Amino acid sequence: MSSTEPDRPRRTALDALHRSLGATMTDFAGWDMPLRYGSERDEHIAVRTKAGLFDLSHMGEITVTGPQAVALLNHALVGNIATVGLGRARYTMICQADGGILDDLIVYRLGETEYLVVANASNAQVVLDALTERAAGFDAEVRDDRDNYALLAVQGPESAGILKSLTDADLEGLKYYAGLPGTVAGVPALIARTGYTGEDGFELFVAPGDAEKLWQALTEAGADAGLVPCGLSCRDTLRLEAGMPLYGHELSTSLTPFDAGLGRVVKFEKEGDFVGREALLAAAERAAAEPPRVLVGLVAEGRRVPRAGYAVVAGGEVIGEVTSGAPSPTLGKPIAMAYIDAAHAAPGTSGVGVDIRGSHEPYEVVALPFYKRQK
Repeated sequence: MSSTEPDRPRRTALDALHRSLGATMTDFAGWDMPLRYGSERDEHIAVRTKAGLFDLSHMGEITVTGPQAVALLNHALVGNIATVGLGRARYTMICQADGGILDDLIVYRLGETEYLVVANASNAQVVLDALTERAAGFDAEVRDDRDNYALLAVQGPESAGILKSLTDADLEGLKYYAGLPGTVAGVPALIARTGYTGEDGFELFVAPGDAEKLWQALTEAGADAGLVPCGLSCRDTLRLEAGMPLYGHELSTSLTPFDAGLGRVVKFEKEGDFVGREALLAAAERAAAEPPRVLVGLVAEGRRVPRAGYAVVAGGEVIGEVTSGAPSPTLGKPIAMAYIDAAHAAPGTSGVGVDIRGSHEPYEVVALPFYKRQK
């Protein structure tokens, strides 16, 4: 999966295929990845209305196995992994001792003592190093499996129908945040009902050597349903509309889960100590007593697009900062996520703007997410 030239970005097993489709490629977290194949707006709308096919092979897969695998994960992560049932998955985080977020993760329980931890591409090595270090004293093995997986995602309202035509796996019985081993188009796969778009969809973990065969089979099966290949650009606008945080934007080592409004992922009641527990208890108390800046949605009244780092203002004062911003194809307006002072965070608060190159553009404060699919 990786390039043989160390100074060049790594390439996924589908690299040649992306280029043959005319994809615009970009360096993302050290990987050469498709940004778009044509119109990112059309790709976005396809996922919202039909289906999109993504290559996510840059994500970091780490396998944790052994008699004390769950004890290690409970110590290393903030969530309660002991309550994750066989075949289920959980969104969680790994934090520093001071409570700062190292990464947000999905943990899949594959067997009685086998777990798959999926990290963001930009943090995969950091997470691997932290888990390896935290495994000391536990009867468990932490294995770097990044080169052993390719990851394809089919997302959108037509995704279940497309996948159903290629597998005998029980997709109807597969709940959200669950995974099961199966065969898709003759290819062995871990089929997970997870995603990062706000739509129903599936993520398929397969051997790199099987990735192209699976991509082609999905493309053919989805042709009549309107499935199109999709790049990272529309993945970003889709997750933004769905109010999903992106590491390096809404999440960082300078924020605790409580600062990010995601304190619910921290499980103090679980058995045993865990890394960051003491600092996170203090952060929870601070957040309850005096809320820090709150993550909110902003919808533009005009047409100018806010970008990460732009100041949010009210009454001539800076009250926060944009973390992500883009035109929303679904809303037809520019939108942003921003951390702003709690006094201005209530939906409908008036007088809030974004400083775009010296001009204070008016924005409406709204609750997240901007978009929620109809069940």
